[in-house]
Amino acid sequence: ASWYGGVFNGRKTANGERYDMYAMTACHPNLPFGTVVRVVNHKNGRSVVVRITDRGYLYSGRILDLSFGAAQKLEMIRPGLAQVDLEVLSWGKPRKSHN
Repeated sequence: ASWYGGVFNGRKTANGERYDMYAMTACHPNLPFGTVVRVVNHKNGRSVVVRITDRGYLYSGRILDLSFGAAQKLEMIRPGLAQVDLEVLSWGKPRKSHN
């Protein structure tokens, strides 16, 4: 996992919400918006619960882009990346396509 913050703070996310870099949120390539996920940092065992609110390009090998606030709780700000496990706690609803 990686994290994002600063320049994105206040911008709209892919689900239409304003990004709050201190909220417990994350970007995932295909989990439905609103899905709630527990993220566990392999290195220190810390965990955080986040809600999927965004989409975006993730570099190869990454499965999640966490908000700055979530990354702080996992103590992964300084290294920038962390090996994590994900556990879906509740599924969001898939978005209906409008043709």
